[in-house]
Order: sequence, then C-alpha cells, then structure tokens
Amino acid sequence: MFGKRLVVSGAIAILIGTLGACSGGGNGGDDDGIAWEQSDTVSGGDDTTSGGSDTTSGYDSTTSTPSAQDSTVHGLKDSVRHVPVKTAKATRPHMVGKCSTTTRRVRHTSSSGTGSRRTTRTWYTTERHRSCTKVRSGTETYRRTVRTEKWCVELDDVNGDTARDDVWYQVSSSVYVDARAADEHARLEFVPAGEGC
Repeated sequence: MFGKRLVVSGAIAILIGTLGACSGGGNGGDDDGIAWEQSDTVSGGDDTTSGGSDTTSGYDSTTSTPSAQDSTVHGLKDSVRHVPVKTAKATRPHMVGKCSTTTRRVRHTSSSGTGSRRTTRTWYTTERHRSCTKVRSGTETYRRTVRTEKWCVELDDVNGDTARDDVWYQVSSSVYVDARAADEHARLEFVPAGEGC
C-alpha cells in the first residue's frame, strides 16, 4: 500500500513539472516573437516613409521653370521690316451729358427751455439735387485701329539649323533698331515677342 502511494505521488510530481515547463516555455516563445515582429514592422514603416520623403525631395530638386534663355533664338540676319499702325475711319454714337435739377422742401425743428417754458421752433429749407446722365445725340467719326504697329526681323540658319531659313520674328523696337544697323548675314540673338510678321 505504501509503495502504491509513492508511485502515485511520483507520477503527480512529474506531471506538474511537465505542465510548468510547457507553460513557461510557451510564454517565453510568444513574447520573443511579438517583440521581433513589432520591431520589424516599425522599422519597415520608418524605412518606407524615409524612402517616400527621398523620392519627393528628388522630384522637387529636378523641377525647374523655363528661363529667358529657353526662348532665345539666334541666326543670320536676312531682312528687317517695320509695319506701321493702320487705322480706318468709323462712326459711333455721339454721347452727351444731360443734367436735371430737382428741389425738395425739408422741415427742421429745434426745441429750447423746459417745462411750461419749453418752446419749439420750426422752419423749412429748399434743397436742390443735380443728376446727370449720358444720352445719345447723333453720331461721330473716329479712327479705328485695324492693325497694330510691329517690328520684325528675318533670320536664316535659325538656331544653327541650315534648313530653317526666311523665318520672321516679331521683336521690340530696340531689337529692330540694332538689327537694322547690323551687317547683312550678321549673327543676331534675341528673345522674340512672337513669330511671323
């Protein structure tokens, strides 16, 4: 009988020890796994954010706005042309000012004194108001602009391209003056105001 109790007690002790070892080992494994996973995730998030910032920074640094040099043309002088302003006679309604005056009677009062000695004074004034409007009165003639004034320069070998000849550009009056004084086939460089003439 005593031997059976020792066997049962030993079996219970072994079972408790086994359960305790399994429980402790399981918790330790779970804690290590979560810590590693969180660290990896956070690190990955930081790296991704940093990469996005670097990409955006790279885009901004390469973005540029067009400068005046992008519009500059050069070539050999071929010809110059001044197109004067052109006007034409036209008619339009002739407007004149028409004014009218109106009057209005305005009542004024003032009081003085107190109690039984209080008196009220009343008087009237006339106010005049003047208003004007534009009304049509026949027609009038004027000069209407049909064509604006232009200064033009014609170039050959535009931007070094020997196939681009006889190209007209609209320029400012100062560029026109300089181009007119230059020798024929002299190299000219300027920023045009427009193409064609």
